[in-house]
This record gives sequence, C-alpha cells and structure tokens, in this order.
Amino acid sequence: MPDPPARYKDMVFLPAKRIDNLDRSTRFPYQQGTASAAMLDLPTARFQEHTLVRIGDDRTGGSMLLLAPEAGGRLVRWRHRGEDILYWPNPADWSTPAKIRGGNPVLFPFIGRHFVDGEPGRWRDAGGQVHALPQHGFARDLPFEVESADRSHIVLLLRDGPQTRAGYPFAFEFRVSYRLLEDGLEATFAIKHAAEGDTHAPMPFYAGHHFYFALPAVLRHAATLQMPPSRLSRQLADGSLDAPQPGHTLYTLDNPALQDRYHLLDAAGAAVLDIPPYPDAPLGRRIRIEIDGALMPWHAITTWTESATSDFYCIEPWMGLPNAIHHGEGLHLLAPGDTRQATCRLRVVR
Repeated sequence: MPDPPARYKDMVFLPAKRIDNLDRSTRFPYQQGTASAAMLDLPTARFQEHTLVRIGDDRTGGSMLLLAPEAGGRLVRWRHRGEDILYWPNPADWSTPAKIRGGNPVLFPFIGRHFVDGEPGRWRDAGGQVHALPQHGFARDLPFEVESADRSHIVLLLRDGPQTRAGYPFAFEFRVSYRLLEDGLEATFAIKHAAEGDTHAPMPFYAGHHFYFALPAVLRHAATLQMPPSRLSRQLADGSLDAPQPGHTLYTLDNPALQDRYHLLDAAGAAVLDIPPYPDAPLGRRIRIEIDGALMPWHAITTWTESATSDFYCIEPWMGLPNAIHHGEGLHLLAPGDTRQATCRLRVVR
C-alpha cells in the first residue's frame, strides 16, 4: 500500500484484503447480532493509537467514517472529499471517551440534566420511584455491538443489561445507524421497547445527537446559521424551562443568544450552517442539517459550544428537551414491542 497523502499523517489504514466483494482489514472484535453470531471482519484504521472501525474511504474523493463502537458507539471522525467535517481534539484523552469534546456522542435514554427536588442526576418514574441517571444518559459510556456493516452503512446496537437497569428499569434495543450519501451523511435512531406483554409500563425516552462541527473560534463572527421556524428556550437552574421566545431565521455564531439554547421546532425543515473559507476548508463549507418531521420525532435543535476559544460549534437534533421526564416537552412513551425512528441528514453543499 503506498504512503498516504500528508493530510492522513495522523491516521494509518490497515492492510485490507478482499472478502465477499468488500475490502476488509484485520478481524475486528465485534459480534454481529446475538452472541452466537459469527464475528464480523471489518475494515479498520489506526487513529491516535486506537483501532477504529472504518466505513468508506475518502482518499479518492469520497467520504469516510471512523467509529469507536466500544466507546459509546462514538462517531469519531467524518471526512468528506478530503475535509474533516467534525472536530476531534489532538491529543484526546481516550481514558474517558465520553468526556472528549468531539465527533458525535449519542445521548440516550435522556438528554441533558434531570432533577428531583432540585437534585440533578435523578428522575422519578410514573410509580413515584426515584432513579439515578447521569447527564445525557448512559449510552455514550457503554460499548455497542456492530450489528451490520458494509461499504457505506453501519448499524450499532446497545441493549439493556445490568449496567442500565439500575437507573433505567426497561428492556430496550437502541440502534444508531450511519449511511454515507454522495453529498453527506444520514443518521438514524431506532429505539425499541423490548419488553413483551401489556403488563409492562410504557418506556420513556428522548434521544439526541451532539455533532461537534469543526469551526475555528476566530471565524464565528463570519459563520452563520439559518434556522427553520422555531422558538427559543433554555433550562433554568431547577430543571424547568423558561418561557419560549420567538426565534430568528438567521444568526451569526458569535451571537450569545445561541449559547446553550433550544430551538423548539414549529415545522420540519433544515438548519443551514455556513462556514467561510479557511485553510482546512479552502472553499468554505455549507452544511444542511435536515430533520424528518416536527414535532415528532424531532422536537428541537440545540446550539452550544464550550468557550469563546473552542474550535467547534455544536448543532444538535434532539427528540426532546432536558428534564422532559418531568415537564413533558418532547417526552416519548413506547408501548412494549413498539419501535420509534428518527432520521436526520447532513448534506455538504460545498
């Protein structure tokens, strides 16, 4: 295999072999489906001294994903036509992947902070019992299975187990799938209440994405975000929501009104991020974040960044709002055996 171009200096592709018309590399230790299923041979790449699952290959002008299924099913890297669309720090502290600011951590079963009597990290079920659950839920901390994968598509699966039932006493299957498109990426959640029989209570949930889009902090004043019809809200210190205010259709990303704000969707549509040219994106970049349906299944798009010097900006499709388990804004309830899906598409227009 020839030496990779300079832009791949931090990533090493492992030698691939052709099996069943798919270029795959060394055997990767993930199981397909149940524990008795055959092990998957998956293409991989070395990145920051870790072996990650690779979907696609952008070295010839296409797209590529790097994923860490064992680290919360994290989408670590998405390269499209030679450019990194998502931010990932270098170096990164892989000892606690859930804390890394980058890629796309998935948020399930609840998003954000939930409170009982002013105490965060707790929620009360329909029967009055109080449970402990961390901010953003547990999915980003737990290993996923690779259920299926091919050249352009991967399905990751998290099932309930002893680690989940203490804080969330429901049987579930949480699938996260990514599909490479010619002009971008499709991301789908599929949430199933895996219990059987009418005696089981409905399963509450509200899941979300946390896309860290690459954007140098010094360019925020020149980057813009167009929003579909929406109202602005945020969470108060006690977990309640403030009164929604009318939103705008266009913002610059240095606008403090965007920080940690929930854009409550009044209609389906797309958020459009425009980034001006800079060395890693010589032509600039426009990304359409298209959401299927409002208010169901998507309830809001959240905007957030960590600080004034962070070289990323997060635009996050959410199925519900923080503390929805108590106030109901975006709370989903699944009957036993039912499944709910939510799809968004990220299209790179230029």
